[in-house]
Amino acid sequence: MVEDLKLDKKISGVTIIQGFPGFGLVGTIATEFLINHLKTDMIGKIWFEDVSPSIAIHQGKMVYPLEVHFSKKFNLLILHTMATTKNQEWKLADIILKLAKEVKAKQIISLEGVSSTMKENNERIFFFSNREKITNDMKKLEATHLNEGIIMGVTSAMFLKSDMPFSSVFAETYSQLPDSKAAAGIIKFLDGYLGLNVDYKPLLKTAEEFEQKIKSIMGKSKIAEGMQEKIQQECDKGKTLRHNDFVNYVG
Repeated sequence: MVEDLKLDKKISGVTIIQGFPGFGLVGTIATEFLINHLKTDMIGKIWFEDVSPSIAIHQGKMVYPLEVHFSKKFNLLILHTMATTKNQEWKLADIILKLAKEVKAKQIISLEGVSSTMKENNERIFFFSNREKITNDMKKLEATHLNEGIIMGVTSAMFLKSDMPFSSVFAETYSQLPDSKAAAGIIKFLDGYLGLNVDYKPLLKTAEEFEQKIKSIMGKSKIAEGMQEKIQQECDKGKTLRHNDFVNYVG
């Protein structure tokens, strides 16, 4: 595996917030909101060759698969991605821990959605941490300590490999569709925990706009992946493809 992690600024003692696609795309929507609301600067990118190379273009701008953003005011490092992390969880956890060591991070917080069997979203927020002090601090907020459950994906790999303070905040969602309401619940929780001064009351309207952006980008990515698989299948059959068969998806 070849990987690359470069930061344009030298920073230290940050809190890292990460959000990856999962149930309701909650982590992705929440980090997207933070990036825009806190007026962060993109100071780096992460990539590794095991992931299929692709970029998205949105409103005339390039959106990288995994971006690193920084808020100087709150000393926050935000990892934001729209790329799938399936089958790359262990490697991505290693990269994030490497980054955390490089910037001498104080703690890492993962934002996720958790599947609910409820027919309606009750906006419940759960959390789990590998540090007792953080657990006690989070218990003071409007959230429930996760006592029973299964954690998967990058967050699970992080809990298993991290020897530094690591916590995850889960927003209950009953849909696989982008859930901006659940993301708003996580932002409200982070506001209380980190003191970000976020005006989360009008957040839902803003989050819905992010939701549409994310839905558009990820939808195009899936179509592009399908086209790539189809071309590969044709090549595997020994067929000669014309130039027109090799086109980038534009929509």
